[in-house]
Amino acid sequence: MERSEAELIAAVLSGDSASFEPLVQKYSPRIFATARRYARRESEIEDIAQEVWLKAFHKLKSFRGEAPFEHWLMRMAVRTCYDFLRSHQRNRVSSFSEISEPEEDWLEKFVADPGSAPEDADAARLLVNGVLDKLSPPARLVMQLLEIEDRSVKEIAKITGWSVPLVKVRAFRARAEMRKIIARMAAEKYL
Repeated sequence: MERSEAELIAAVLSGDSASFEPLVQKYSPRIFATARRYARRESEIEDIAQEVWLKAFHKLKSFRGEAPFEHWLMRMAVRTCYDFLRSHQRNRVSSFSEISEPEEDWLEKFVADPGSAPEDADAARLLVNGVLDKLSPPARLVMQLLEIEDRSVKEIAKITGWSVPLVKVRAFRARAEMRKIIARMAAEKYL
């Protein structure tokens, strides 16, 4: 008979660290999927996932059971990803001249006539990822959650621990930051 999450957590808190393994097995795919949205290299993704699981194990006693374990864990995962972005922002070298030829073609057509740019999904996706990579960590986090994961402002506030007005302000600033990045990309490529 399979033990419930509550039983597994109680066992871990009682000193049976092996009872943590079924939780890791169950939620690792979600943790890795979340980490992939914030990091590009597989080694970084693995580091983030490991960090999430270490934090979860060490902070398990703070889990109160008021919400599902999955919500508590995913909130920790998003915060860990945010910490990763913030720490790696300083090391990131951003050059707008590194965009690929399909991205450049798509951007050129979009700049010339935004309404008639072809639907080249791959080039557009790569370009969006490139723009996201250049955003500040708070901007990237809010855009990832709001626009890509399609979460509500209230959900984002709950996940990040920010207030609802702060989420709205950060979303507004992130959009402005994206516009500046895209304008610089267009100017650098086409002027």
